[in-house]
Amino acid sequence: MSNLYKQTPSRQTVESIAKELDKSTKSVIGKLAREGIYQKAEYKSKTGEKPITKTQLVTNLAVRLELETEELAGLEKAPKGVLKLLCENL
Repeated sequence: MSNLYKQTPSRQTVESIAKELDKSTKSVIGKLAREGIYQKAEYKSKTGEKPITKTQLVTNLAVRLELETEELAGLEKAPKGVLKLLCENL
């Protein structure tokens, strides 16, 4: 099981191992995790990007503008698209 997963670490591999051993996918994931070889899938946003919070965007803006984050208080309530646009154009 470990060798199969190491060759191709994916959800499909876990499912095929589970089916082959007549176990649940959670059971297989648990065993692989105990072995220290399971790789959790990274969450991606709808656009396929790594997600970033509004707070992180405001912090990035503050750094680029050489301001304290507190000076931009309330900006995290702006639409995320606007915050991304500001970060990209500074």
